[in-house]
Amino acid sequence: MKQYLEFLQHILDQGKHKEDRTKTGTLSTFGYQMRFDLAKGFPLLTTKKVHLKSVIHELLWFIKGDTNIRPLVLNNVRIWNEWPYEKYKQSDTYAGETLEEFVEKIKVDETFANRFGDLGPVYGKQWRDFEGKDQLAWVIDEAKRNPNSRRLIVNSWNAPQVDDMALPPCHMMFQFYILDGKLSCQLYQRSADAFLGIPFNIASYSLLTLMVAQVLDLKPGDFIHTIGDAHIYDNHREQVHTQLNREPRPLPTMKINPDVNNIFDFTFDDFTLENYDPHPRLKGKVSV
Repeated sequence: MKQYLEFLQHILDQGKHKEDRTKTGTLSTFGYQMRFDLAKGFPLLTTKKVHLKSVIHELLWFIKGDTNIRPLVLNNVRIWNEWPYEKYKQSDTYAGETLEEFVEKIKVDETFANRFGDLGPVYGKQWRDFEGKDQLAWVIDEAKRNPNSRRLIVNSWNAPQVDDMALPPCHMMFQFYILDGKLSCQLYQRSADAFLGIPFNIASYSLLTLMVAQVLDLKPGDFIHTIGDAHIYDNHREQVHTQLNREPRPLPTMKINPDVNNIFDFTFDDFTLENYDPHPRLKGKVSV
């Protein structure tokens, strides 16, 4: 993952201080691109351990079209918990519960989860129902009909609905490209938390590319990650420097159940990661 370390170093070298919505403060740059050849290994970060279970469950949640955190919570995936919790704290029902107590209520009380666990029309809603259009299904069908299409795009930025979302889409649009029997994917990400978010985003969209390639009976090509506001939060700088002092290790291999040929039929058990040997985990606080 040399590309990722070069990305971090670019922000440190070129970034300027910039205030942000969360009031945390960032070192920010604008405009960056990374490219990963998926034939050379699965680009899961090795300079710190990435929780692949969360990556897979979240991606399957997007593909299903879900927007409520309860399915994630039931699988002990915590990456979306802070946003509905902050909204819950502003409600008349809030009785001083901690984040952990809120999550437990989401887990055991489906009625409570239906009321307070929904994130609004975020990624899954837009992928599967953008003003009545199932974008993901259409893109796959169009790729089968016309592999030379330049319209193989899924867009999560539904401007009239942005204010109804707990968090407007950061990774907001992706495009597939087919050439010489290979499927590539380019993601445009408007806002990129370099330490916490980007390793997840790289793994998630690389995995999506592998899945769609299998469905289309193609080989995986490149994953291209194009970023707008690329930033390191001020409270992540120590962790970033720690990673830059670690030597990257060989990339692991992702094995996918070859019997699955429909994007909507994948389950968690269809994925096996082999030879993943990362450096120890590094913790960081999410800025909400």
